[in-house]
Amino acid sequence: MEKNARIYVAGNDGLIGNAICSQLERAGYENILGRQGSAPQLTDATVVEAFFARANPQYVFLVGGKSGGIGANQKFPGDLMRDNLLVNCHVIESARRHGAGKLLYLASSCIYPKFSDQPMKVEYLMAGKLEPTNEPYAIAKLAGLVLGQAYRRQFECRFVTAIPANVFGPGDNFSLEDSHVIGALMRRMHDARIGGQGHVDIWGSGLPRREFIFSQDLAGACLFLMDVYDGEEPINVGVGRDWSIKQIAEMIREAVGYSGELRFDRSKPDGMPAKLLDSSRLKQMGWEPQTSIQEALAITYEWFRQQGLDAEGKGHGRAIL
Repeated sequence: MEKNARIYVAGNDGLIGNAICSQLERAGYENILGRQGSAPQLTDATVVEAFFARANPQYVFLVGGKSGGIGANQKFPGDLMRDNLLVNCHVIESARRHGAGKLLYLASSCIYPKFSDQPMKVEYLMAGKLEPTNEPYAIAKLAGLVLGQAYRRQFECRFVTAIPANVFGPGDNFSLEDSHVIGALMRRMHDARIGGQGHVDIWGSGLPRREFIFSQDLAGACLFLMDVYDGEEPINVGVGRDWSIKQIAEMIREAVGYSGELRFDRSKPDGMPAKLLDSSRLKQMGWEPQTSIQEALAITYEWFRQQGLDAEGKGHGRAIL
């Protein structure tokens, strides 16, 4: 990408979008579109079309759309599926209509079958049933991947897809009910430490294994792929190892400084038993993550502590000490 190229991060107000914009700015890109209140509502086709007609982006990172943990997927399956379908369709079509030079779409590791062989290779996609607790969301994310491939074939668009591991970092959702695992556990352990509670309850058995990637590392991978990759097959983006939920909970406990007991509630769903991506192709291309899991958790907790968050996980500008 040229340093003065018109670049649009669709979903730049979210965890991943913010990280991509930060990486772009540090790399010297000067023309990042749709920031500071001028971004379009991505679920509104008319608004998205008007934005693309006016801004005419040359490069598009499509990372927008709602997401959440098991709780959010159980409570809002229709919202999550509808929102992501609309966002994908509107942004991909407007990018085509207005001649974007390249688009990178971020899918999700939950699009792999529930009982996929490990590590998960792209050829395993659609080879089995999805995890029931997040099937509507996963189908919407999978549809975005297939739509991008269809546009490549029919319209010769340079649209590519990356599939990231579970993402976390500064700017994550830390609500008590609807966040992903790291945000939820960090918030619960922080509240327990401040409130002097002797234990924290954690959904599930603690046995499922997950791969996590720091948001800034994922953002770096996205810029890397925008520069070097132009294939139809999706690319996995992971760190190459996974941890059990119990292991990640213990690392979060250390980052937060919580000394209480961790209790696992086996009456709650576990989700997929394992989600480790085969990211060997990306590493062969020359990309490697830069941040250890311990360092990334410490950075994330420090950001969380300084923000001050309400019960919905939204910042109110006061530091939590």
